[in-house]
Amino acid sequence: MTSTTVGLRRITGGLFVLGALAFGTAATVLSSSFEWPDILREPAAVVLPAFVAGGPSLVWTWFATAWTYAILLVPVLLLPAALGRRDDPALRVGTYLGAASVLLSLIGFLRWVFVVPPLADAYVGGDAITKAAVDAAWMAQHQFGGALLGEHLGQVLVIAWSVIVCVIILRTQALPRWLGVSGLVVSAVYLLNQGDILATALPGFPVVDLAGLLGSTGWGLWVAALGVTLLVSRARSTTTPHVLADATARA
Repeated sequence: MTSTTVGLRRITGGLFVLGALAFGTAATVLSSSFEWPDILREPAAVVLPAFVAGGPSLVWTWFATAWTYAILLVPVLLLPAALGRRDDPALRVGTYLGAASVLLSLIGFLRWVFVVPPLADAYVGGDAITKAAVDAAWMAQHQFGGALLGEHLGQVLVIAWSVIVCVIILRTQALPRWLGVSGLVVSAVYLLNQGDILATALPGFPVVDLAGLLGSTGWGLWVAALGVTLLVSRARSTTTPHVLADATARA
């Protein structure tokens, strides 16, 4: 492994750790100050006054949550090179899916910075007619930018990325096997959270109450573990034993 590869591996690992920790910190602040993510399932009459009451600090908290999550875009793009698998078609597809998921989630988060504030102000300061109009506008943007783009597509695509990375880890032993196994388990739990999202459009759809909390927390810890593993482990040779034997015979 060359010094360049070692450096790239450390940068990628460090960014995974930084992104996971920074986003986890911002999300914790958001949860304590705005009851996120539970408040996402409340009506406009609850969400918008609470948003206005949060003031500018709440808007900045959403801003920080969005851009700390966006940090993950860089290590996702660097991971194939860090693993020495730039030409792996499966990992290439997974990288595209992972990058797309980060961008979609970023849209979901940033609507709270650029779209929700004027709606919230109009709702709180408006009469009954204005409130009804804002309520409809709120629901439309919430389902499109939040439930569809940020939660459904953002989560499904990042789960697909995680599964692809884990399968490659298990097949190639590029990283320790436990990382691949744990990532598959976490991804399965996280996928169950789609029930809660689908229930916003299909009332009565089965919901696993703890899937969101356990899945998102477990996935964040797995990303941090992926980063730490990249920082401390050495790349394993992808040269197969029979190739090595053949090379020795020819020497």
